[in-house]
Amino acid sequence: MSASGPGKTPQHIAIIMDGNGRWAKARGLPRLEGHRRGVETVRTVVDSARQLGVRYLTLYAFSAENWKRPAEEVSGLMGLLDFFLKRELDNLIKQQVRLHTIGRTDQLPANVQRELARVKEATRHFTQWNLVLALNYGAQTEAADAARAYAEAVQAGRENPAEASWERFRRYFYTAELPEPDLLIRTSGELRLSNFLMLQLAYAELVFTPTLWPDFGHADLVAAVEDYARRERRYGATTEQIKAGAR
Repeated sequence: MSASGPGKTPQHIAIIMDGNGRWAKARGLPRLEGHRRGVETVRTVVDSARQLGVRYLTLYAFSAENWKRPAEEVSGLMGLLDFFLKRELDNLIKQQVRLHTIGRTDQLPANVQRELARVKEATRHFTQWNLVLALNYGAQTEAADAARAYAEAVQAGRENPAEASWERFRRYFYTAELPEPDLLIRTSGELRLSNFLMLQLAYAELVFTPTLWPDFGHADLVAAVEDYARRERRYGATTEQIKAGAR
């Protein structure tokens, strides 16, 4: 794992898209209207990330805990996801962006599962740009699923517990084929991870912005990337060691 210094563009940005409900409430609108506006922001940010050279963009779209919300809101969110997938397929193909998903997507409505499969299949040959949707995702359920899969591999003789390491264990996570995030952005001013990629974010830089997700735009993403570029990522080493290694 190499350090990133000034001028570096993050390879992988993860975003907790927060504030849709508050955006709608402030305008006297239904919560679902905030989510609709948030969908428009997704397109803007996907395009902006690509322009900035960010190869992987992971969006926390629906958490494992979001099922607790009112049934009407959950239904509306699933409808918006279905709409987004149908509307964005042509744009993803045009921009050569591959769609990935992480989470227990087999528990999503059947029509959403079909659209996800269709878009993933249509974009699977793209390699340069990647959009990852975290759907029915929770870091704790991911860890439990990974532990179960690892235990099964041990029983089958494919893994040796004596050789356990993060690099071996992470092969059983939903994110096994993805690089770990360099930068996490959370909108709306909340200062927590909300059960999102908690192990993968171990060395990520964190940016918290008060901007509500529907108002988050290209300039906000640029500002977060510029903030990231000014930071020194040491991964446990000292500044002097990093400077010496760069020479």
